[in-house]
Amino acid sequence: MSDLLLPSVFSGLEPAIVWQHFATLCEIPRASKAEARLRQHLQSWATAHGLPATVDAAGNLLVRKSASAGREHLPGVVLQSHLDMVCQNNAETPHDFSRDPIRPLRRDGWLMAEGTTLGADNGIGVALMLAVLEDGELLHGPIEALFTVDEEAGMGGARGLAADVLHGSLMLNLDTEEWGEFYLGCAGGLDVNVERTSVPDVVPAGYESWRIDLRGLRGGHSGVNIHEERGNAIKLLVRVLRDLEVRLPLRLASLCGGTARNALPREAVAVVAIPPDRAAVLPGLLAEWEACLRRELAGVEAALTLGCSPIASVDQVLSPPEQAVWLASLHAAPHGVRRMSRQVPGVVETSNNLGMVALDADGGSCNFMVRSLLDSGSTALADEIVSLFALSGTVAEKAGYYPGWAPNPDSRLLALCQSVYRREFGAESTVQVIHAGLECGIIGAKYPGLDIVSFGPNIRGAHAPGESVEISSVDRSWRLLRAILAAVS
Repeated sequence: MSDLLLPSVFSGLEPAIVWQHFATLCEIPRASKAEARLRQHLQSWATAHGLPATVDAAGNLLVRKSASAGREHLPGVVLQSHLDMVCQNNAETPHDFSRDPIRPLRRDGWLMAEGTTLGADNGIGVALMLAVLEDGELLHGPIEALFTVDEEAGMGGARGLAADVLHGSLMLNLDTEEWGEFYLGCAGGLDVNVERTSVPDVVPAGYESWRIDLRGLRGGHSGVNIHEERGNAIKLLVRVLRDLEVRLPLRLASLCGGTARNALPREAVAVVAIPPDRAAVLPGLLAEWEACLRRELAGVEAALTLGCSPIASVDQVLSPPEQAVWLASLHAAPHGVRRMSRQVPGVVETSNNLGMVALDADGGSCNFMVRSLLDSGSTALADEIVSLFALSGTVAEKAGYYPGWAPNPDSRLLALCQSVYRREFGAESTVQVIHAGLECGIIGAKYPGLDIVSFGPNIRGAHAPGESVEISSVDRSWRLLRAILAAVS
């Protein structure tokens, strides 16, 4: 689809029609809210291929493909994926997601990015849809390919989708990450945004400035990986700081951690001021804490590091009352699984991710992303967080609510997908509900009666550097998608 030279890493990969499209996605930056360049490229491509393409007020791209001859009467199928990707890179891997291409590599049957996210979430879904639009031999009824925007930063595209543009009665969402599983429901949720201003305090005379870094955590998807007990760099560093403020003592100049609301924080850094006669003991105290945290997270966070380095003197720090409010509030704030589902065994019902904090002497902010299979569950947990910060007079506002996707066990599309899977692969598929936010709930609410199923290839480490996709499962996903479209009757 592109005149860009296909990188050698994609050479020989099958199906070529899918990987060629994904290679293009790797070349064109597509951060949330910055999908315009990619959208324009895809719209021009669709027009060049004689496919009607329109962009709505929210920035979503809708491309239509007429049915194969003799199949005009079949139910229309909506294919749906989002254009944007989560942009995460390790501190030691410089990468500008506004201009730098993703450079994947192949390793042991997987395509991955080293030091950055790959964008397989949801780039493989987008590539599969583009392949459907391009494939002239595919048998199918009427097709609508809906490429949404801003999914990862608040599902703005799905929210802004009008309720009268889609005509199909069936929808295949291609945004899940476990091959062999059909998803029939997902969590809803909302954000809690916290903000507090303060008056800076001067650094006590003679105090030295130090930088404390907590790094090496695995990170990951704040919904899919939340139950795995991975470390949260913000929560861990706050524990350390609360101990050090008593033992040194310590004055906090800044605290920063996490870079995305829907990613588990992998790194956090604090700038502190300490008395000069206590500087010599800081490295030893941090070494003790590193050993403690490694023991607590044994088998989960083997690469955790906690270190410090002297820096140029800072001019301002938080006042003692402000430091106490922030560190106590962040320490007390919930993070992780709140409740497992009793209706869907093995699936998280309600959780919360303290995903980002940015704090300095003038004040700061933090974000919590709350998810639940029950709308009342996410609201209750969000209210708990708001109440916690209200105790100190800190502003905490709920925003960005989106509904969950309620399972429909009587879905005729699900029965068709299961039948096709059984025929094509000689095995049984499974049905799952995912503790992550898919756009299906929002779109389904706008189009009552729309029969929706989601599936995709094996993707590991979504929302974290090192994200990878299993090459063979992409081939199987393409085979399954083609077979489902041909089987619709």
